[in-house]
Amino acid sequence: MPAPASTDVRATATTATTAGVSTGGRGRRGRGRAGVAPVPLGSLTQREHRAVITCRGCGSTRVTRLSLNLTDGTPVDFTSCHRCEHRTWEHAGAELTVGTVLDRARRD
Repeated sequence: MPAPASTDVRATATTATTAGVSTGGRGRRGRGRAGVAPVPLGSLTQREHRAVITCRGCGSTRVTRLSLNLTDGTPVDFTSCHRCEHRTWEHAGAELTVGTVLDRARRD
C-alpha cells in the first residue's frame, strides 16, 4: 500500500532553507558567526597539514591551542604545554598576563 501524499509533503516542509543554506529542519539558522571566514584547521592525522606550534617555556610541540574570544570581544589564543604545563594567552602575537585576561573576561 503506498504512503499517503501528505507524508511526502510534511517531510519536504520540515527542511527549510535560508539563502540557499539548509537549516536541517529547524526553520532558522543557528547561532553561528555570520560573515566570518572559517580559520583553516590543522590535521591530527596528516602530519604535512599540522600547524607547528611550540611551547614558549620549553619548546615542545606537544601543546594544545584554543582560539577564542574573551567577554570583551578580544580574540585570544590559549596554549597549554603537555610536557611542562606552561600556559600562555596571546593576542595579536603578544603574550597577555593572566591578570589582563581575567580583567578582559570579567562581566560588568
